[in-house]
Amino acid sequence: MRTLLDQHYHVGGRLERLATEKDDTFRLSTGSGDHLVKVSPPDEEETVVALQTAAMRFLEGAAPELPVQRVKPTVDGNDSLVVEKNHGGTRILRVFDFVEGPVWAGANPDANQLAQAGEMLGRIDVALAGFTHPADRRVLVWDVQHFHHLARLVAHTPDSAHRRLAQEVFRLFDRAVVPRLTDLETQVIHGDYSPHNVVVNPRGDRFVTGVIDFGDTVRSAVIFDPAVPMANLLGRTPENPWRDAHAFLAGYERTRRIKDSELALLPVAALARLTLRALITNWRAQRVPQRRDYLLAHAKDDWVNVERAMAVPLDDVVAQLRQSPRDRV
Repeated sequence: MRTLLDQHYHVGGRLERLATEKDDTFRLSTGSGDHLVKVSPPDEEETVVALQTAAMRFLEGAAPELPVQRVKPTVDGNDSLVVEKNHGGTRILRVFDFVEGPVWAGANPDANQLAQAGEMLGRIDVALAGFTHPADRRVLVWDVQHFHHLARLVAHTPDSAHRRLAQEVFRLFDRAVVPRLTDLETQVIHGDYSPHNVVVNPRGDRFVTGVIDFGDTVRSAVIFDPAVPMANLLGRTPENPWRDAHAFLAGYERTRRIKDSELALLPVAALARLTLRALITNWRAQRVPQRRDYLLAHAKDDWVNVERAMAVPLDDVVAQLRQSPRDRV
């Protein structure tokens, strides 16, 4: 890899492997600045990798003021490099600027900072509205629009109370969201604006300093984009489990208003996303038994937060979301 980086990017230095879910990822430390090096897994299609890169490039041109991670071209002006191609698949190497700072997951943001995080996602969605790509209609398991097709995952959840929670969320989704899937506003979205993909400055006036990892970029209903971070915020305050999600959405709507006809679906979408993460974690725990305890320990919090959020009547949640000094479209 060092030879490839030197030959095709004219960069060199110390490579440090970083823990990530799919790509082989490294921090490249040089004397003049750091870079992030990613090598895609062999089972990820070239067109999907190209979609991710193209979305970042589009934002760089359409909204250069947004702190989206930048793609570093090769010396020949290409955005990526094929490093392996065989019957097992193709692996693509890409180099990005390294975004310094802690991620949102390691901070404890207040309401104003959560609103700033929401405002940034709204700005990204506004900027991405005009973006298209041949691979943007790919099928992604994490895309909330496919949630109702994954009910079979409930069988892999050992706890009966958790199974009942999941079944109730599927019931809500089938009743409220599925009949509307064909008429929801759609576009390409980030898809995983989670606390692990947002770099922040907890002590600065500007909370969000970087947006990274476009690995789940996909064309989907726009409301499913804020549903991801809202899912991550559910239940953090047991006495008011939707408080932080409300703060985030208030910021999001500073830059991108959600249609009143779609707003009522957003809490169900957030519950679906959080439930999906818990279900997939339980499924993985059965497939990879050596990591079972570790995986289930993380899923336990998800189930607690689903239960806390569902204890609040959805009509009350929607009524609070609708509180706004401006008219909805």
